[in-house]
Amino acid sequence: MTTPIRRATSALLVGSVFVVLATACAADPTNVREAEHDRSSMPVDPAAVMGAPDRPIAGPQGAVGQFVVECPYSHALPDDPIVYPGEPGASHMHVFFGNTGADANSTLQSLLLDGTTCEQALDTASYWAPALYHDDVMLIPEKSVAYYRAGLDVDPTKVVAFPAGMAMIAGEPMAVEPQPTSVVAWSCGNGAMRWETPPSCPSGRGLRLDVTFPDCWDGEHLDVPGHREHMRYSSTGECPSTHPVHVPQLIFSVAYSFSGDPTGLKLASGGVLSGHADFVNSWDQDKLEDEVTFCLHRDVVCGVTSGRVSG
Repeated sequence: MTTPIRRATSALLVGSVFVVLATACAADPTNVREAEHDRSSMPVDPAAVMGAPDRPIAGPQGAVGQFVVECPYSHALPDDPIVYPGEPGASHMHVFFGNTGADANSTLQSLLLDGTTCEQALDTASYWAPALYHDDVMLIPEKSVAYYRAGLDVDPTKVVAFPAGMAMIAGEPMAVEPQPTSVVAWSCGNGAMRWETPPSCPSGRGLRLDVTFPDCWDGEHLDVPGHREHMRYSSTGECPSTHPVHVPQLIFSVAYSFSGDPTGLKLASGGVLSGHADFVNSWDQDKLEDEVTFCLHRDVVCGVTSGRVSG
């Protein structure tokens, strides 16, 4: 029997596979089962634990070295493989991208064997975010776009690939006040403007939820209680001494065809201020390391889907 992905206090490398040693998790009380869980291990203010990027990024791409993966929508489930491992139906509704088999019972081993919606076939990582509703009708996303780059002002040659099995959450699912737009923001299409709440997007430039993950790792834990303290955001191009390992900064965008009046929009985790996203690294590890070396270290923009340098 394999071990579900969950928070860990240590990890063992067996061959090329991390086995995560875990304990039970807590989460936000957005339905009956969530309300039964103890949130004492979850920080009240993630920004106080992880910090935040120095400033908002003007558009997800920008003219910096990066590799980009488009992953169409896969499925929706009230599951969270990080917060509620082995507990199907315990979470608010999430929309999943990339790995086609991701659910509450997923393990690193199972994810590596599953298929993917990503145009890069070797990206079998799992990405998910809270479902978005309009007048109580769930909106089906068009796709997600994952941008992997060095953090702002970080020397790209210092960046190393995420270890296999790393789990991260960015953004606060319990937020009732605006989060920093450098962490969670709404935008229209590929536009550079970022808003704290959904704007009225013009036709042809659908709404997006943009979530920026931390880019400094403690070098030891794949996950921890609360899913925050193993990661930090870099500041002025540097990582803190407690989290010295530079990893790619993942900017994850969920794209919808929805445009016009945002009245009636809400996330499954609560209001529109509760934006967040989750990531488990189940990439083909050799391919991920190649992308970091070829694209980030050389500071060029790569279209991972084509395997060619696009700019």
